[in-house]
Amino acid sequence: MRAVSAPAYVSAIVVLYVATAILGGWIYPEYRLGVRVVLEQLDLWKANGSFELKERFVAVGFGMLPAYWYFWRQPLAASYSRGRAVLTAGLAFIVSCCFLFGHILNNIQGFG
Repeated sequence: MRAVSAPAYVSAIVVLYVATAILGGWIYPEYRLGVRVVLEQLDLWKANGSFELKERFVAVGFGMLPAYWYFWRQPLAASYSRGRAVLTAGLAFIVSCCFLFGHILNNIQGFG
């Protein structure tokens, strides 16, 4: 993994994050009008709250993207190494949590 230049992936990560969020926003009204009502009727407040948390995480991730792109630009400054690590870990946490929450909400009928 060290043989690959990490800064080469920065633009792809930013573009894919934005594209995924746009596609999520495209299917969002279907959830808001259909699934959310069912979750509220079944008193599945934790599941509904996890989706609300997912929305907030995605918004925070959008705010982090310009800093992420700035800190990973070429040439890499050694003084920004901690900032790069924190931003990368933060975005990785946001993406993994959003995937997990979305996967659970998508399969909620299988649990009950």
